[in-house]
Amino acid sequence: MDLFSYCIPYDDGAAPNPYWGVCTLVICKPAVRRKAKKGDWIVGTGAKYARLANGVSKDMSGRVVYAMKVTDKMTMRDYDAFTQAKLREKVPVRRSKDTRRRLGDAIYEFSTTPPTQRQGVHDTGNIRTDLGGNHALLSTHFYYFGDQAVSLPRHLRPIAQNRQGHRRGLNAPFVADFVAWIDGLGPKPGTLAGTPLLDLYANDTASRWCASGRAEDDEDEREDPEPGC
Repeated sequence: MDLFSYCIPYDDGAAPNPYWGVCTLVICKPAVRRKAKKGDWIVGTGAKYARLANGVSKDMSGRVVYAMKVTDKMTMRDYDAFTQAKLREKVPVRRSKDTRRRLGDAIYEFSTTPPTQRQGVHDTGNIRTDLGGNHALLSTHFYYFGDQAVSLPRHLRPIAQNRQGHRRGLNAPFVADFVAWIDGLGPKPGTLAGTPLLDLYANDTASRWCASGRAEDDEDEREDPEPGC
C-alpha cells in the first residue's frame, strides 16, 4: 500500500470531486492517476497560499483537505461509460443551478476518436495533461474537509507536500500511522465535513483562471521532489 500526497492550490470541488457518495480524481494529477492502484491512499494537503475567489489567499499548509483510499480504478474511457450508466451526476451540466453538477469531472466524451471535451471546469489547455493520466481513481472510503481542513499531527507533518509534484516513496515510513490517524478522527467514511475553499463561480473568470493554473501545475508532476513543509 502506497500513500501519495500532494499540495492543492485550488480546492474547488472538481479535483477531487467528493460528491454523490464517491470521491473521484479524474482530471489533474496525471502521474498519480497512472501510478496509484486499488488500496493506495491519496492525500491532498493545503497550500501556503491557497487561492480564494476574491483574489486573496489563506494559509492552509500542513492541513488535510481530503484523503481517499482508492477502492476502484478504471480507464477514463471506462469512467465515461460508467458515469453515463450509473453516476450521471458526475457528467458536468455547465448551467445547472446545482453547483455540484457544474463541477462534474466526467468532462471527456469517448464516443469519438480522439475524445471530445464537454463544457466543464477545464478548457482545451488542460486536454494533454488530463488525458495523459489515462485513468480515473474512485473511492467510497474517503474524507473531505475542504475549508475545514484538519491539521496534521506533528509526527505526520512530513507528508505535507507544499510544492509541485507529489510524494510516494518518501511517505513509506508514515503510511500505517496516517491510516490509523485519519480513520480514527471520528467522521464516517464518505463524510463531507466542509465545502470547497474556492468558489469557481464567484465571478466569470475564476474557472478559466483555475484551469490554467492547474495545467501549469500538472506540467511538473515529479515524484518525491525536495521535501516540502
